[in-house]
Amino acid sequence: MSPEPAKQIIALGVTGSIAAYKAADLVSRLVKQGCEVHVLMTAAARELVTERTFLTLSRNPVVVSLWDMPEWQPGHVSLAERAALLVVAPATANFLAKYAHGVADDALTTYALAHDGPVLLAPAMNPRMWRHPATQANRALLRRRGVRFVGPGSGRVACGDDGEGRMAEPTDILAAIADILRPEAKPTMRRRR
Repeated sequence: MSPEPAKQIIALGVTGSIAAYKAADLVSRLVKQGCEVHVLMTAAARELVTERTFLTLSRNPVVVSLWDMPEWQPGHVSLAERAALLVVAPATANFLAKYAHGVADDALTTYALAHDGPVLLAPAMNPRMWRHPATQANRALLRRRGVRFVGPGSGRVACGDDGEGRMAEPTDILAAIADILRPEAKPTMRRRR
């Protein structure tokens, strides 16, 4: 009997956009596909969806703070050594700005800077925020560093405005994840150790 293949480990960041509810569907679909998912939530995300939702769907503890680590090794370092991919869905303008400029002031942003594998971001925000020159400059900077994006899509957003800013649907994010993780794909940000 051959050994069971190792599960792909996905770190999923969830930020404070109303689209955070779609991240629950994404976790469920990833687990059904055999992935091991570890969720990191910002404080703003916890105002919209509870960590218990992600704990139940992923069957793994949810990281919400740098200060509640039960093990000896900082959780963001330990997970960064094991995760094949960091996905942030939804990725707010705030997260894009922090990540682009190396700000590490919570568990997710600290993890993002420790992660040296491929990164996929699914932006979600008001269309005016998405179009803002600062957001576009942050996006361009991250793309130059090898970060991949899926979306945003166009349509009506939660505040009632229409335009580009809707988070990509979970099925589109799954397709982008599969593309990045396929065996012949080369990681875009992995540094030599």
